Amino acid sequence: MAEQQANKTSFLPDFCNVRMVFVIILLAELLAIILALAQPAYVQDRLFSLALYSVFIQCISITCAAALCFSRVWLNSLSDQWAATLAFLLILLISLVFVEISWWMFSRWAVVDPSHGAHWGFVLRSMGITGISAALVLRYFYVQHQWRRNVQLESSSRLDALQARIRPHFLFNCMNTIASLTRRDAVKAEQAVEDLADLFRASLQDSLKLTTLADELALCRRYVNIESLRLGDRLRVQWQTEDLPPEARIPGLSLQPLLENAIYHGIQPLPEGGTIELQLRYDDDYVVVRIVNPVPSTGNETESQGNRMALQNIRSRLAVLYGSRASLDTSDDGGTFVTQLRFPKAAQPV
Repeated sequence: MAEQQANKTSFLPDFCNVRMVFVIILLAELLAIILALAQPAYVQDRLFSLALYSVFIQCISITCAAALCFSRVWLNSLSDQWAATLAFLLILLISLVFVEISWWMFSRWAVVDPSHGAHWGFVLRSMGITGISAALVLRYFYVQHQWRRNVQLESSSRLDALQARIRPHFLFNCMNTIASLTRRDAVKAEQAVEDLADLFRASLQDSLKLTTLADELALCRRYVNIESLRLGDRLRVQWQTEDLPPEARIPGLSLQPLLENAIYHGIQPLPEGGTIELQLRYDDDYVVVRIVNPVPSTGNETESQGNRMALQNIRSRLAVLYGSRASLDTSDDGGTFVTQLRFPKAAQPV
């Protein structure tokens, strides 16, 4: 799912965005300054040359940005190669029109030599500068797009690997529990099947899709219900979620793996079991989720690697969606393992 979404996304940015237009204007002005400074030493009026370069280059740049803005939907429907080629040719065509208009105006004002050879020299120099600049900018957009897509695909592949590891042992345990319940409590067996179906339905969704925190907590409760059938009184969970902000959103399957780690690496190895505390609070436009669980004195290395894998996967997805605005921290304090997840309430992905 994530791969298909990444493949459909064009490398061309939104040229209708005000920030992108500002960046283009800034780059165009820097090019004008470079061309003005690169003139021979005998040129006297550099400020006049800078003004001419600025007007000329800014007109081309803004017109190209407007053309790419209006044609972005069409270009995005093409492959990256065709989109880059047509965008490059469109920039060259717009530049050629402005070059010819500028030459006609400059020759009428006697600013340039109106001879035929000087005309072609002006055209070739202008088109050469435009072609090189456009190629560099489009190449930058493409490299940036590839980097962003690779980060998303890496995050998705880590989730797939994590799900492939979690599903077998959890599914076998759950099916054994359901099989034993069918003979003595058909109602609980039916409820367990429904909870299991909801869990697997959520696991098949896009790993970067946002869901409400309330729905994610409901999924966690279903998971705990299933594990309670297997562990019985050994598993106890304290839910402190009274301060839940209903508008908060979070990537799906972000809390359930943390609860699974707490049960699988904390409660299950302890013969007497233990209590998991899930605390949720609202702190300065951020949602903070804190999970506390006991851990055995001696841990299994394979289990520790699986725990780190789950945590790293969630960190990767949070980094893709929120950058540095979200964090996932852990601490081991004398037989107690603490996991703290922090993300913005107004969950607008980067």
